[in-house]
Amino acid sequence: EIGVRLVGSEMCIRDRFNVEKKNITLGFMPLTDSAPVIIAHEMGMFKKWGLNVSLNKQNSWATLRDKLHLGVIDAAQMLAPMPIASQLGLYGQKSQVITPIILSRNGNGITLSTKLYKKILTQQNTTKIDMPFSANILLNEIEKRKKEGNKLTFAVVFPYSCHYYQLIEWLNRSNIALSDINLLIVPPSDMMPSMQSGDLDGFCVGGPWNAKAVREGVGITGVTSSDLYQNSPEKVLGLMSNWQQQHPQTTLALVSALYEACQWLENIPNRFEAARLLSRSCYLDTNIDVIAPSLLGSCLTFNNTTPRKIPTYNQFSTLGDAEFNNPGQYSGENIANLMKESGHISSQQRAELNIAAIFRKDIYERAINSPKCN
Repeated sequence: EIGVRLVGSEMCIRDRFNVEKKNITLGFMPLTDSAPVIIAHEMGMFKKWGLNVSLNKQNSWATLRDKLHLGVIDAAQMLAPMPIASQLGLYGQKSQVITPIILSRNGNGITLSTKLYKKILTQQNTTKIDMPFSANILLNEIEKRKKEGNKLTFAVVFPYSCHYYQLIEWLNRSNIALSDINLLIVPPSDMMPSMQSGDLDGFCVGGPWNAKAVREGVGITGVTSSDLYQNSPEKVLGLMSNWQQQHPQTTLALVSALYEACQWLENIPNRFEAARLLSRSCYLDTNIDVIAPSLLGSCLTFNNTTPRKIPTYNQFSTLGDAEFNNPGQYSGENIANLMKESGHISSQQRAELNIAAIFRKDIYERAINSPKCN
């Protein structure tokens, strides 16, 4: 037994699926948009669906992915492009990873170091730049550094990530080539310290690290993923395909619990509670004042100034609309196209990709549409 007493409709829910494996280890990264897995754990949703889930915090996306591939963990919160990258063996072992649910959309921000921003203000002879700012503001500094044989240094969290594609899109809109900057791969929690030490001029990362850089006076957040790719899938649940085949009912229970957590997060008062839970040392281990803003539709731009209102900054679901979390083929095709446009995959790889076998709409719909108890 899993140590929870359920009665009435909750007992009926628990018995809806004949769970093959009750004890599950789920890997996550300490980010604001890990909220669905943390809420499902803390609010008893996993237990409600007959699961005993242990959350396993990771420090880097590559480590989390490798542990999933090797079976060290049963499931993982993953970047939306990662199942495709795993399928193709990009930046790691070729592995059959699937996703049966989208956990969040949007949530990233591009932050420039305060030092670089002040230099740009001086170059443009102004005291403020309107938000969201264009990458045009970098042009003078890029040219200046070229003459010095140097480049601006930016970072993203993983090569095959929406952070990478969003940063590239932001640069491309101003005709800035990737070769005009240095681009590093840095774990999310190392972004702000690396900027503070002067190793980074800018980064694209998810919360709470943009807000933390702003709160500590280290950075200026001028662009969010909502400004670049509105409603783009950001985090998904990742499973090994053979694990899902061995545990089909367990998978349905996992999806059902996480879907319920995503719906719970659409209530604003619940997001205050979510921020409190996320701040714990076993999760994000950081102050609530850097976690809460994006959950409440605000982007901290400058330290000690009014936040920029962005209602869609962190999105986990849409009440009454199950399509939001549906990992349909459309979402997967869009991500694959971004991977091709960025040069990450070839035209042949793109043509041969079976997106429907990776983005498992069929599993999601089976979980969400399973018969309700009377």
